[in-house]
Amino acid sequence: MSEILFQYYPVRLTTWFYLASLLSIALFFKFNRLWSIRNLDLIGLVLLAPGLVALEYVGETESAKLAARTLGFWWIYAVSAAFLVRMLCDSMMVRRPMLEPNLTTGGLVFLGCSLLVFLLANVVNSKPHRDDVESAAAAERLGERAGEVDVDQLAKHGPGYPLLFLLPQISTRQFLAPDASGDEQEEDLARRQVHETTARVMAIIAQIAIVAGMVFIGWRHFDNARLGIAAAVLFLLMPYTAWMNGSVDHLLPGALVIWAVAAYRNPFIAGALIGLAIGTIYYPVFLLPLWCSFYWERGVRRFALGVGAALLALVVALWLTSPDASVFVGQLRQMFGWIFPNDVSLEGFWALPSSDGVFRLPVLAAFIAMMATLAIWPAPKNLGTLMSCTAAVLLGTQFWKAHNGGLFMAWWLPVLLLVVFRPNLENRVALLIVEADWFPRRRAA
Repeated sequence: MSEILFQYYPVRLTTWFYLASLLSIALFFKFNRLWSIRNLDLIGLVLLAPGLVALEYVGETESAKLAARTLGFWWIYAVSAAFLVRMLCDSMMVRRPMLEPNLTTGGLVFLGCSLLVFLLANVVNSKPHRDDVESAAAAERLGERAGEVDVDQLAKHGPGYPLLFLLPQISTRQFLAPDASGDEQEEDLARRQVHETTARVMAIIAQIAIVAGMVFIGWRHFDNARLGIAAAVLFLLMPYTAWMNGSVDHLLPGALVIWAVAAYRNPFIAGALIGLAIGTIYYPVFLLPLWCSFYWERGVRRFALGVGAALLALVVALWLTSPDASVFVGQLRQMFGWIFPNDVSLEGFWALPSSDGVFRLPVLAAFIAMMATLAIWPAPKNLGTLMSCTAAVLLGTQFWKAHNGGLFMAWWLPVLLLVVFRPNLENRVALLIVEADWFPRRRAA
């Protein structure tokens, strides 16, 4: 951006936290209704940022840095737990007064477009860290060797689509990113540049898709485009968005889930998008009981067919890009997460000295119980409960995720913001909205 704007410098995460928090309060805080749920939600969203700032703290000693990381993860988990309870209780809130933002629609559109341009410009002008480049290169070398993908790759990176781990993470949160070129051969350098360009393009497309999906949902399903625009602007204002808007594994699953919600009236398309999200990062697989429960009265077969078709397409792509059958089996294991919870390498919160990894198992058991409960209750489900429960399930996966759990907020944050702004959607149920099945069952006369 310095080539276009005179002496423009990227904003540090801490500075952006202060500015974005004040601007978010000015735009969305309802000063005439201090104790409204909207205000409490906004305060909670602002409180997510101090945890991220603590994680980026560079102390003078290793003990100070470790203390800051510990505080940051615990802070993020505490705020996330509060939002999890909020999403579980959302279906009980029948009265939802219309609390529109404090800015006109034109002003929100101008602000949102300006924020989007600056965020995408940071992705274009930023470079990946050396560690990210080396990790992607190691994943590529490991994928070319038989018999090692299913053990090392899955344990190190966690479940997900193997080809996605070849893309480096474009760092937009550092003022200066370390040079990742190093001493490389011309062929390796060209391959790395292709991967970096692919990562930038996919991150930009995913970011635009999330924003467009939120606006579309407000216009199409809320019957109020201003609410969708407001939710999208608040998402762009979040410090997390500026922190991780160059990470494909953060943004792509969130874009697929948000467009699955946007396409909920077509069960096959919604199922295909959920299937792509499952194949991309695995964890949306826990959405299947919830979404099947929503479509149970009408559309469940088309939804299941869409999920199966998307997963089959991803498996075929793996088969075509695998050098032999053993590598294909290993990549298939990583895609579907075929590994015991104790065999993964812990990273992030569960790797801290103050955290015992054995407690992941009861947290996982509680999550499975919550997931099973949401498949049964409430019934029947409307679009509002589908959105809040989707955010709750994706948010719940962060508490037991072995690799940097709690930091993948783009999976659930766009849906949560739409829940914060949504009107009453009790009449949006599958039996009334979804069209009849392709092959309706024959009923007895």
